[in-house]
Amino acid sequence: MLNNRELGAKYEQMAISYLEGIGMKIICKNFRCKIGEIDIIALDEHYTVFIEVKYRTDLKKGDPSEAINYFKQRIISKVASFYLLKNKLSEYTPCRFDAIVILKDQIRHIKNAFDAV
Repeated sequence: MLNNRELGAKYEQMAISYLEGIGMKIICKNFRCKIGEIDIIALDEHYTVFIEVKYRTDLKKGDPSEAINYFKQRIISKVASFYLLKNKLSEYTPCRFDAIVILKDQIRHIKNAFDAV
């Protein structure tokens, strides 16, 4: 039986394989700072994409996308701003916030899942 961290790593790796398969270049995984964490940061053509991965084994707790609530979006937005600053990228860098939601082993990619909050 996998613990939560191992389970999360398994599904993040599944998401990375999917993203690479559609041509995205992974530049960072599990980017952390004091504010929080972004699961995956990738390049999609000229966009820097900040990606949240959520998984569920069933719908008892709702669709995985429902876990990316306003509070979570706000944290991801702040961490993304810090990432841009830390890496000396312009505030005008084209960015996007995507979600990879996994239900059992079905992957759904939601581009532009939310706007910066």
